[in-house]
Amino acid sequence: MTPLPVFVIGQAPRPDLEAEITAAAPGLAVVLRGALDGMTRPEIAAIPPRDGADTLFTLLPSGEGVAISKAAVTERMRAMLAATQGPVLLACTGRFKGLPDRPGLVQPSAVLNGMAEALLPRGRLGLFVPLPEQAAELGASRARDGVSLAVVPLRPHADDAARAAAMRAMAAEAPDLVLLDCISYTRRDKAAAVAAMECPILLSVAVAARAAASLLPEP
Repeated sequence: MTPLPVFVIGQAPRPDLEAEITAAAPGLAVVLRGALDGMTRPEIAAIPPRDGADTLFTLLPSGEGVAISKAAVTERMRAMLAATQGPVLLACTGRFKGLPDRPGLVQPSAVLNGMAEALLPRGRLGLFVPLPEQAAELGASRARDGVSLAVVPLRPHADDAARAAAMRAMAAEAPDLVLLDCISYTRRDKAAAVAAMECPILLSVAVAARAAASLLPEP
């Protein structure tokens, strides 16, 4: 089977992300490509976000977390998509405007919104987001009539103490459904959420990987 292209907003390789994708969709072969591949660390530092709406968070192959400009990433993603045929998984839960309209492009934001709407017609939706400055933008992208939001920052790959504190903060909000709203969250984060709350928990990378896998031929 031809590997599924997975476009990360930072740089490849990302073995942590690849492991989460293959755990969610066993047997799915993937090849990761990064929007910032080939850029030096100083060049990445030169594309900071302009504001909260332009903020993306990504983990570099070194494990360092950085905030980068969505506009800069979008421009580089357009070129990558133009050179790639067939299904593609965009490994980010942010809502991207300006990418080409094409069949088979899996933008997790749209998939997650559709699932959340099906599972939670009305109620309280909890969102974990990487950075406090992303709360307004990501919250707005999930907002809809009949649903209130609780947004709690949790940096991906945070230590146990930070993760536990974020889970307590979210549990206090009494959500009816929780979304770990970043592709870099892991099964460990979901396990912590499941232990802290009784509502359903959606792990973005798992939802996105299974949606993308459904576009490929069945084994």
